[in-house]
Amino acid sequence: MNCKHTSALFVIGMAGSGKSTLVNKLSTTFSKVKNNSYIINLDPASKNLNYIANVDIRDTIDYKKVMKMYNLGPNGAIMASLNLFSTRFDQIQKIINKNSSKIEVIIIDTPGQIEVFTWSASGSIITECFLSNSPVLILYVVDLSKILNPINFTTNILYCCSTLYKTKIPSIVILNKVDVSSIDFFCRMV
Repeated sequence: MNCKHTSALFVIGMAGSGKSTLVNKLSTTFSKVKNNSYIINLDPASKNLNYIANVDIRDTIDYKKVMKMYNLGPNGAIMASLNLFSTRFDQIQKIINKNSSKIEVIIIDTPGQIEVFTWSASGSIITECFLSNSPVLILYVVDLSKILNPINFTTNILYCCSTLYKTKIPSIVILNKVDVSSIDFFCRMV
C-alpha cells in the first residue's frame, strides 16, 4: 500500500463498548471538515452497522456459513473469517491505492473479541499492511458504564496494555458512553 499521507485508525475495544458508534461519529466529523475517510469493517458477526463501510468483510465472508462449514463456535468463526479475509487483503490495498489521493484517514472497525483480532495472524497481517506505509493509531474504546468497578477497569486497562505491547502502535484510550454513567467515579479512581 502506498498511502504515505493517509493515516489509519484501528478502533479496538470489548464487545458493546461503542466501537461502531465511534466509527460513525468519526466518519461524520471528518466529512464535516472535508477530510475524506475510508471505512473498513472487519467484524463479520456484526448484525447492523450505523455507518456505511467502504469495505465490509460481510460482503465477501458469510460468518454463519463459516461457522457451519468448519464446525466452529462464534469466536472460532470470527477468527476463521478474518483469516479468509486477510488472504484477500492485497485486493483491499489495491482499492485503497487507487483512491489514495482522495483518502485522508482510514478507519478500521474491529471485532469486539479483542484477542481474535489483536493476537491472531490475520490481525497482524492486516495491521502490518497499514504500518508499512501509513501512520497508524489505535483508539481503544472503553465503555465507562462497564468499568465502574475496579476489576472491570483493570481488565480493560490490561487489554489495552496488551494490545499496545503486541502491536507497538501508539494508543489512545477513549472513554465512551459518558452520557450514560457519571465520570466522577472514574476520575476519583484514576
